[in-house]
Amino acid sequence: MKLPFQASDEQVMGRVQTESDSGAFAELVRRWQLPVQRLCARMTGDVHRAEDLSQETFSRVFSHRHDFAATGRFSTWLWRIALNLCHDELRRRQRRGEVVLASDDADPVRASEGATPELCSATQGPDEVLESMERAELVRSAVVNLPEHYRTVVILRHYEGLRFGEIAEVLGIPEGTAKSRMAEGLTLLAGRIRRSSL
Repeated sequence: MKLPFQASDEQVMGRVQTESDSGAFAELVRRWQLPVQRLCARMTGDVHRAEDLSQETFSRVFSHRHDFAATGRFSTWLWRIALNLCHDELRRRQRRGEVVLASDDADPVRASEGATPELCSATQGPDEVLESMERAELVRSAVVNLPEHYRTVVILRHYEGLRFGEIAEVLGIPEGTAKSRMAEGLTLLAGRIRRSSL
């Protein structure tokens, strides 16, 4: 059966849930694979592990398809699954004392999107491009090193563009708590960036 033109994520997930429709599932993966992979890369700081976590997220979506509440938003459920896997990964690393070493991929998110940094542009000279890349790396490093509860909110709000109400729903916390975590996280982030750039 063909999917309706411009079917919502919830309609597509309904097909996966009720009919185990592999074509509908493939459509959800097509729509959401890169956003989930970017989220995992930002949460873990590891683009290669993010690919595995993204695959595991979709594996769980399919295996737990009957748990999806038809009245809920698919994106909320998906983000929650991905974040739970990221948090599990970070706790596993902490128990083992593992540290992610910086790789040649200075920007795990750009690397996951197949992008390469531009060496120069019409408006910036090479020195300005390098300075801007260094500043971006400093911010990425500071974000990855934020405590988990701050990092999650900062990433969902700043990088993924979720509204505070959506963040609260994904994390199962009051909206006011999401806002205060964002404010506290940004304050902590600014302090770390300031200290690192001295």
